[in-house]
Amino acid sequence: MNVRSQVSMVFHLDKCIGCHTCSLACKNIWTDRKGAEYMWWNNVETKPGTGFPTDWEDQDKYKGGWECVDDELRLRSTSKSKTVVNIFHHPNMPTMDDYYEPWTYDYQHLFNAPEGPDQPVAVPISAVTGELINIKAGPNWDDDLGGSPIYAEHDPNLAGLTQEQKEQMFAVERLVFFYFPRICNHCLNPSCVASCPSGALYKRGEDGIVLLDQNRCRGWRNCISACPYKKVFFNWSTGKSEKCILCYPRLETGQAPACFHSCVGRIRYLGVLLYDASRIEEVAKRPPEELVEAQRSLILDPNDPEVIAAARANGIHDSVIESAQKSPVYKFVKIWKIALPPHIEFRTLPMLFYVPPMAPVMSSRDDGAVKNISDDLFHDIDDARVPMKFFANMFGAGHEGVVRYALRKQKAVRWFRRAVTVGDVPMAVAERMLREAECSNDEAEAIYRLTSLCTFDDRFVIPPMHREEAIEMMEDPLEHKQSAGFGFLTAPKRGM
Repeated sequence: MNVRSQVSMVFHLDKCIGCHTCSLACKNIWTDRKGAEYMWWNNVETKPGTGFPTDWEDQDKYKGGWECVDDELRLRSTSKSKTVVNIFHHPNMPTMDDYYEPWTYDYQHLFNAPEGPDQPVAVPISAVTGELINIKAGPNWDDDLGGSPIYAEHDPNLAGLTQEQKEQMFAVERLVFFYFPRICNHCLNPSCVASCPSGALYKRGEDGIVLLDQNRCRGWRNCISACPYKKVFFNWSTGKSEKCILCYPRLETGQAPACFHSCVGRIRYLGVLLYDASRIEEVAKRPPEELVEAQRSLILDPNDPEVIAAARANGIHDSVIESAQKSPVYKFVKIWKIALPPHIEFRTLPMLFYVPPMAPVMSSRDDGAVKNISDDLFHDIDDARVPMKFFANMFGAGHEGVVRYALRKQKAVRWFRRAVTVGDVPMAVAERMLREAECSNDEAEAIYRLTSLCTFDDRFVIPPMHREEAIEMMEDPLEHKQSAGFGFLTAPKRGM
């Protein structure tokens, strides 16, 4: 048993209001440099929708992640032979059109415009070329167009739905959308790290955060193609790749990452997990229907004396073990089993988990009046406007069992709390629903408190980083290199 620690995250989608405060917090701190204008290390997508970059979930198009062939894992996008062949062109890498051409505005025109009959306007200017631009897309262009035929009907997660289900999702009285915030998943089996020929990408041993050494990056861009979540970006100004660093300078001082700290809906949870690194390859090779539970089996009980002894033997500090015992992520993922990994079929074993949302009840139109098809206070999950298959494609590798379990438990907790707080639901009915969802009264109360009454310290259990034990990783043999910020290089000087 090779016990390691991993900083992990949970996003509760039932609480996300799509305000994009997280995206702006990240943008203002990390990606306001030249060449990074189009990057959104944190972005919030609207589902159903095509996402950012467009159709990033479609690996038939982008060839990201891993595939298991003849019981061997291999990258879909590259190999040793393809690296040289694709040195100047990656056929499966997103283009500027798949993201969007970043722009600013010509504010000086408001002051310098010649006298005329009309009020001057600040026209959009391309941040790449400096020329006038006709804006055609943005980082979440489908935000207010949920259900539109332009974006929502092209969502890759609609695969496998019947034609009737698709038509129901986009009927006016049954229209539905929810928000899907994304950052780097800091995976246990990251394909971006495996694809890098120069070894610039690496996973920190003390906390599992995936980082990119700007001094070693040579701009091969294999990482961009290999990441199935498209959370590695290429800086067109510096010729280097960049990605989310989980605000590790903040974590090292006990602060939550900027997107977590600024979250208005309080949907984000952060904690540390202990896992068995010796089983990563075995788990990543499992059949798709087994991947969710197999990944859960990697996560170890931080209260188990055997696990604690193995962790100490592997150099994990007692304070980190104590943090793992208090981790909210462990509760959501391992104990309650209501948080699920996104697209586990990519086999990168992401360490960001999502609590799927409870969708509104389906409606029908009778004699011109729209009404709910369920008379219950809380409808059955199969009566929701989002088909179970859609959620399963996102969080269950196409298999509904794990999603159905998570949603049924959430529904049972709602009935239970309604019975406790309001009293218009019979307690006997609520307790029966809890039993059917394999949930005790105490567990339902714990889920309610961590999702509804949680404090800052409840949501973020940040382990001590103990950087003094890994100080050699801070030594930079290329200190003479010009850099900006936390290691991000500036653009090459002209004439050099």
